[in-house]
Amino acid sequence: MDPPRVTRETRIGVDAGRLWAGGIATAVVAALAAVAGLLIARGIFHVVVLAPKGDGIWGNTGTVEYALGAAAVAIVATALMHLLCLAVPAPGTFFQWIMVLITLIAVVLPLTLSVALSAKLATAAINLALGLIITAVIHTMAMSARTLHQRKRTSAPSRDQTMPLDQRQQTTYYDR
Repeated sequence: MDPPRVTRETRIGVDAGRLWAGGIATAVVAALAAVAGLLIARGIFHVVVLAPKGDGIWGNTGTVEYALGAAAVAIVATALMHLLCLAVPAPGTFFQWIMVLITLIAVVLPLTLSVALSAKLATAAINLALGLIITAVIHTMAMSARTLHQRKRTSAPSRDQTMPLDQRQQTTYYDR
């Protein structure tokens, strides 16, 4: 889909309902991706990630907390995107850079812990996957939630229709 064509008579907006519906859907996807990543790490590779040894494939409450954390990050990222759409030019560019840097921090942080190398790498890989998923889905979804608003001009009725146009009161408003 081509981006909206902006002219002097238009401005770009965002459909907040679509944006937040997409943000909630992204939170569900992120939570499921976190659970899938933990299942792969623990169940297939037998790597202890976010759980003490002996807790099994599902671990302890770390799995639920990790999934809820991923969902919360997706909601916060949606709020960030909404703010950027309202406040800055090229919101997608700023959003991507912010999310890439946050993802980098989330990938490097587990590598600094004093745990087994396999746990460090598995956690870093899951965090990388979650960061990429959240960034890509919210960016794409937000760009499809952009709207184009037409500016309309009306003249206030005047008693003297012979008055020059530049002296008549002009009202500018947008259709949303």
